[in-house]
Amino acid sequence: MLLRATHSPPIATPALRLSLIPAFNILSPSPSSTSVLPRRHSTFAPSKAPFPTKTLVVPNSTHLPSFSVKRVPGMISHPCPKATASFSVGSSSGGDREILVQHLLVKEDDLKLLVELQKRISEGEDLSDLAVEYSICPSKEEGGMLGWVRKGQMVPEFEEAAFSAPVNKVVRCKTKFGWHLLQVVSEREEAILQDIQPDEFHQKMQDPCFIDEAQLIDVREPEEVAQASLPGFQVLPLRQFGSWGPEITDKFDCQKDTYVLCHHGMRSLQVAKWLQTQGFQKVFNVAGGIHAYALKADPSVPTY
Repeated sequence: MLLRATHSPPIATPALRLSLIPAFNILSPSPSSTSVLPRRHSTFAPSKAPFPTKTLVVPNSTHLPSFSVKRVPGMISHPCPKATASFSVGSSSGGDREILVQHLLVKEDDLKLLVELQKRISEGEDLSDLAVEYSICPSKEEGGMLGWVRKGQMVPEFEEAAFSAPVNKVVRCKTKFGWHLLQVVSEREEAILQDIQPDEFHQKMQDPCFIDEAQLIDVREPEEVAQASLPGFQVLPLRQFGSWGPEITDKFDCQKDTYVLCHHGMRSLQVAKWLQTQGFQKVFNVAGGIHAYALKADPSVPTY
């Protein structure tokens, strides 16, 4: 079960998320066209999050290796403030924002325990500590942390409660998985992930400032880059994901515009989605890859 919905970028399993992580699937089911690389997560949370390992959800591919790397701090590894929480159900609409959520889950017939835990939190105990001890969701290993989520990624009841809750307020809600005490730890503007057409990207490449300021990532293999390449790109071969994946947030700035390129635009889309789960706020996939770029924007670039 997953609290999260499966149509968002990289994560997987049944749980709170509508199906991005293994466990309680609060998430929605992920499309059949994707395969999931192992990742230990709570089923209620997003990924695009912050547990010991990451799961990279990628379109089925016969030539891509399976990756399992330790989670990189950033996206969901934000510490939760310890403070006396109050209980409330706010009225915020959610809009184009993402929220960082933690929760604990108890069985439907454990209402007495839920009330007791709610009382202990109101008296100053930390929800994450109680989650470790009492929650039946796999996220208990991470103190109940589900990571950054946006609308459409969680089961309806959980999503409604989470997106209407003021930051740091503890809210109680019920889903088919049982009773939840959830807390929104932080919020931010929703990350952008979109395709950029070759001609538009070519125009940007003509500006020297663009190459200096944007982050350009080529995920093709070295032998491909030797046949055709564009200036300013840092080569991070997808097959070597295990070596550069864990250090991505150290090497790149999550707040800067990031453009990802491959041969035909599929591998780059996989990585672009993964980058979004790591907290990158503006990620652009070069549609059609360098092949389309050569045909539609710059004939001087070789095709192969």
